[in-house]
Amino acid sequence: MSPRAPAMNPTKRREVLVDVTLRLLREHGRDVTTKQIAEAAGIAEGTIFRVVDTKDELLAAAVARAFEPGDLVARIEEIDASLPLEERLLALVSIMQQRFRATFSLMQKVGMIRPPDHLHDSPGAVEWRARLELLLTGVVAPDADRLACPVDHLVHVLRLLTFAGSHEHIADGRFLTPEQIVSTVLHGLLRPSSITKETTTC
Repeated sequence: MSPRAPAMNPTKRREVLVDVTLRLLREHGRDVTTKQIAEAAGIAEGTIFRVVDTKDELLAAAVARAFEPGDLVARIEEIDASLPLEERLLALVSIMQQRFRATFSLMQKVGMIRPPDHLHDSPGAVEWRARLELLLTGVVAPDADRLACPVDHLVHVLRLLTFAGSHEHIADGRFLTPEQIVSTVLHGLLRPSSITKETTTC
C-alpha cells in the first residue's frame, strides 16, 4: 500500500490529483481508474470526490493541464543567446520536439485527433501562442541580418517541420532528429559543395 499523503487544502489537493492523473493518462489512457489515481496520490479513493464531482471532470482537468505552457517558457528562455545560430536552433527544436511528442502521445492514448476547441481557441490559449511566437523569434533574432527572409517566417517553417517530423503518422514512423530539422531549414538538402551562400534562404 502506498504511504498516505499529508493533509492539504482542497485546492492544493486538486492540483496534486490533476498532476497524478495526467501522468497516469499518459500510461493507461482513459482506462485509468480512480483506484489507480488514489493509490498513486497516496489517498483514499473517496478523497478524490471531495475535490471533483466525477472521474470525467478529473480527466478533463488533466488533459487541460497537458496543454498549459508548463516549463516550456523557462526552457526556451534558458537557451544561451551567445551560442551560434545553429546551436540555438538545435536546442529550440529539441525542446519543441519533446513537447510535441508528449502531446501527441497523450492525444493518442485518450483518443483525441486534435486539441479540444475550448482549449485551443480560448483567450488564454491565443495569448499563450502569441507569447510563444515572441519567445521563438527571440531565439533567432540576433542573427536576423544573416537571413534571406523575415525571422518570423524562418520560425514558422521550423515549427512546421518540427511538428511534422515529430508526429508518428505524419512522418510515417520516420521521425526527424533536431539535427535533420535544423540542417534542412538552414541549408536545405544540397550537398555542401553546392551551397554558395552562407545566408539562409527561406
